[in-house]
This record gives sequence, C-alpha cells and structure tokens, in this order.
Amino acid sequence: MNYRHAFHAGSFADVIKHIVLARILTYLQDKPAAFRVIDTHAGAGLYDLDSDEARRGGEWLTGIARLLQARLSNETAALTKPYLDIVRAFNPKGELKAYPGSPLIARGLLRPQDRFVACELEPKARKALIDVLRRDEQARVVDLDGWMALPAFVPPKERRGLVLIDPPFEAKDEFERLGGAFSAAFAKWPTGIYVIWYPAKNRRATDTLAQTVARLAAAAKPPGKCLRLEFSVAPQADSAALTSTGLLIVNPPYTLHGELKTILPELEIPLGQGGAARFRLEVPKP
Repeated sequence: MNYRHAFHAGSFADVIKHIVLARILTYLQDKPAAFRVIDTHAGAGLYDLDSDEARRGGEWLTGIARLLQARLSNETAALTKPYLDIVRAFNPKGELKAYPGSPLIARGLLRPQDRFVACELEPKARKALIDVLRRDEQARVVDLDGWMALPAFVPPKERRGLVLIDPPFEAKDEFERLGGAFSAAFAKWPTGIYVIWYPAKNRRATDTLAQTVARLAAAAKPPGKCLRLEFSVAPQADSAALTSTGLLIVNPPYTLHGELKTILPELEIPLGQGGAARFRLEVPKP
C-alpha cells in the first residue's frame, strides 16, 4: 500500500478527511483559549492538479471536483463552507488547478493565538511545505519522523488542540505502528483530540485498530470517547485503487456526530463511483 498525498490530492478520501478536520477546528475556535494542531505526516501542503502525480490517477476528478459542483442543502453547505472556502481561495479564478492538503486546511482555520506543527521526512515534500509556509510565525515544519514526533510533541503547552495522524501506509506493519504510537501519545495527553486516518482495505486490520483505539480511550480517566467513520465510493477490490476510507476520532467535539449525520448522506451521490457511495458512522466497541 502507498497513499502518499501527492498521488491522491483532492480524492474522495481527502474530501472526507478535510471536512472532518475543518469541522473540529471550527469547533475549537468557539473558545478564546489558544489551540495547537500537530500533523504527523504532513506532505507537501499544496498540490498542483496538473502534475504528473495528480494526473496519474485523476482522483480529484471524482473527489473535490464533484463536491464543488454538487447541489447541497443549506445546512450542509454551511457546514462544509469553512473547508470549501479554503479550497476556493487557492483557485481564485474559479478553475480547479490546486488542492490544499491538511497543513493548509489547518492553517486556514488558525486564529492569531493558535499554532501549527507539521512533521515531514521526505525531502521534496518537506521543502515544498516550507516554501508554502515561509515566514509564517504561527506554523513550523520539522524534519522528524511522525512516529517519533507524536509522543514527543504532546501535550502541547496550549493544552487544547488536535493531532492528525495520516501516514502513507508504505510499511506492512503500519497499522500496528499506528496503534502503538497512538497509545504512547494518548497516555501523555488523554484530553487531546486525535484524528486517525486509515485505508479501509483489510477488515481485520481496521477492526483491530478501531478496537485498540476505543479500548485505550475508554480506559482513560475520565474515559475518552471515540467515533468511527468509514466512507466507501464503490466495493473495494484487492488490486484496485482505494475506494474505502476510514477515520477514528478520539475525543470528538460533541457537535461532530450530528454534523456528520447531516453532511454524509448528501455526499453519497456526488462521490459515488458506479452508484451511490455509502458510509458507516458509529461508536466502536473496545
């Protein structure tokens, strides 16, 4: 498996992930106290949709391009507006030419008192991310392995915020590493919000991860909560491109479940491939 951001920029998986990210950060803005966002596998930050990588799969054509053309209810349009406003800001002429990754989605929702830390090891992606965030006093890019950074950077001094864990899944043991790294970080900062992305190809691996994360959250004092979201645009075949994506959200805002129940049904038709998409939204059992 290889889910490097450049090859999948603007895909349906990005759309789902970034809508959730934007809703959480919008919620955090409601209190004046500062928060911090930590992105463990940040990528390049901004993606040229005319690049060889983006054109190879053309996944943005069935992702963000369809969402921008979709007719949404007033309620869903309002809930997705913070995310889509950022996408449109990078495409001022109305043509979809660029897609902002998680670092720029997060940066677009920071207030003056908030901070952002991005970890990226791959030299080309790290240089590109530094370039797009150059002279930004609120954002920092670090040359550090995300798995090492995760327990090292929590808890942040702000004591409020979000950790996005979005690895490329290049290694066979990535699911196991993800569970272990989350466990170490959560032990140090059990009140933080964690958003964990995963490809939903192997049911046993995804169920084991969800059970591990839910068990760790439930064992905290006070007990944390966990929300599981999976979105499938078509049946998943072993050798085919990714068609099912998953998110585990630990300590989600109390508003998030209801917001997603409003948003997700309206994405089933525009994001579906060969038929309507489908989703599951549940509280996983430990």
